[in-house]
Amino acid sequence: MDVFKKGLERFPGNAHLLTGMARIHEALGEQEESVSHYKQVLLTDNTNIEAIASLATHHFYDDQPEIALKLYRRLLQMGVYNTELFVNLGLCSFYAQQYDVTVNCFQRALSLASDDTIADVWYNIGHFALGIGDNGLAYQCFKLAVTHDNNHVEAYNNLGVLEWHNGRKEQAISCFKSSKEVGPHCYEPHYNNAVLMEKMGDIQTSYQSVKRSMEIFPDHFDSKQLFRKIRERFEAI
Repeated sequence: MDVFKKGLERFPGNAHLLTGMARIHEALGEQEESVSHYKQVLLTDNTNIEAIASLATHHFYDDQPEIALKLYRRLLQMGVYNTELFVNLGLCSFYAQQYDVTVNCFQRALSLASDDTIADVWYNIGHFALGIGDNGLAYQCFKLAVTHDNNHVEAYNNLGVLEWHNGRKEQAISCFKSSKEVGPHCYEPHYNNAVLMEKMGDIQTSYQSVKRSMEIFPDHFDSKQLFRKIRERFEAI
């Protein structure tokens, strides 16, 4: 950071130096500082694709899909035309409740997708299907996601949840197991498995799963609640 700062003293407003600082702040989880630097980049170069995309992502996760949508559309007007952009446009349109646009964007994303990106497209369509209450479509989309990428952690986890709600508990357990194996860094399958095991009466397995969930994500409220519930049941024995 000191090197970048010294560079800016000599070359004020240099977009490359500001972008470098923004990337470092982003990597450190310092979102406000990162956003501030990307905004400075646009003051110097208002066609900087990385800055526009990063600001769009920030606004999307900051519950401002309408602003993110405008920024992604700006990239489209600038000639950016790829799978990732149409997926992001689709998600922003969905959260902005523009459902007809959402469908069109995902159709474009599918038509442009490569073998490396098709699984994520199907996963995001599945997420959209869940949002509109079409669990059948969501199930098919998640199935397609793991068909194209058998290491897709989130798709396996969501399949497990849908299998569970459909009453197929053994299939749900299998999906959660696959999700845990390919994504040991994710807490969701551990937590979901813990909830299912607790409901099935397997308290010991539930305890082990929720404990692992808390090791990965110590501040997860639902995991802590379930852990207390299981501990109380053990104490009552």
